[in-house]
Amino acid sequence: MTYGYEVKRFLARVFWRLSRWTLKGDEVPTRPTILIGAPHTSNWDFVLMIAIAWRLGIDAHWLGKKSLFAGWRGPIMRRIGGVPVDRADPGRVVTDVVSQVRSGEVFALVVTPDGTRGDNEYWKSGFYRIARETGMPVTLGYVDRTTMTTGLGPTLELTGDVAADMDRIRAFYADKAGVRPSRRAEPRLREEGGTAP
Repeated sequence: MTYGYEVKRFLARVFWRLSRWTLKGDEVPTRPTILIGAPHTSNWDFVLMIAIAWRLGIDAHWLGKKSLFAGWRGPIMRRIGGVPVDRADPGRVVTDVVSQVRSGEVFALVVTPDGTRGDNEYWKSGFYRIARETGMPVTLGYVDRTTMTTGLGPTLELTGDVAADMDRIRAFYADKAGVRPSRRAEPRLREEGGTAP
């Protein structure tokens, strides 16, 4: 175990001891997975997803726009699992993730498909595309203010039948409200009426 790993576990233990939220969850994934953080209604969602991963010993990575990694912030963002995404070359993300999967490393790629918080009619389909192209399953992470619980739900294998896969995801998130329930977006992809993204 590395020094950084122990520090993350320690910080997570302190966070959960002081937090009003209760951590619950299914089994920790034993292979690389896409970890959905939803409903994404506040910056606290991100904090909670990282705190979950660190407490459970999951090596969490997350995608962020390249500008977040400029200057002095870069080393900090990378240290806490950030992966810069160049919007001019988004396909490279899949290539990088595939390399990590092939290396045998067990990790979670944290994705918030709701996108920017607020008036989104659809989830972004990047998580679905990455999961299908890499063969990674999808683990459903959640935040629910109504019960003050957060944690991991089931890990699903996507079939390529977008509507059926999203029906299972919708069923899980149906009673999850997020930190700010008024900003919750229904889990839905534009591609549900047609082929996989």
